[in-house]
Amino acid sequence: MPDAARSPELRAYTEGADHVDVKTVEGDVTLREFLAGLISYEPGWVRFLYRVRAGFVRLLGMRQGELPSARGMRPQDIPFTPGEKLAFFTVAAAEEDRYFVAGATESHLTAWLAVVAEPGRFHIVTIVKYHRWTGPVYFNVIRPFHHLVVSGMARAGVAAHA
Repeated sequence: MPDAARSPELRAYTEGADHVDVKTVEGDVTLREFLAGLISYEPGWVRFLYRVRAGFVRLLGMRQGELPSARGMRPQDIPFTPGEKLAFFTVAAAEEDRYFVAGATESHLTAWLAVVAEPGRFHIVTIVKYHRWTGPVYFNVIRPFHHLVVSGMARAGVAAHA
């Protein structure tokens, strides 16, 4: 498991996880600025993939709601209180300028998006736990796109407020 995913703040989420990956990006912005840019990343090709996802999840017997838009999110709008919503995620844990963890649970899996901040660097950690057989089927199909989307989100996080 990558070092950033081993941090004490993430241990409760990574223990027993079925998938953990880390993307690292360098940038001189605050954690709030980074999160605002990251979550605001909504290019047309990502919205298109989300529409394709809707058909795929129907084949697996699941439903997909509308993708809540976070376009134009400002740093001061980023919630750090557990239980608050950020797009389709719910904040699980956060500490200003150190880390942020938010999750989303569906019938097939629970996924957490975590960001660990270091001076001049951010580690974006994706943590997935499967709930039933459709979890690994779903995630293995979307995995190549997941990497492209998270990489784009990471770049947007450091670029938006630099």
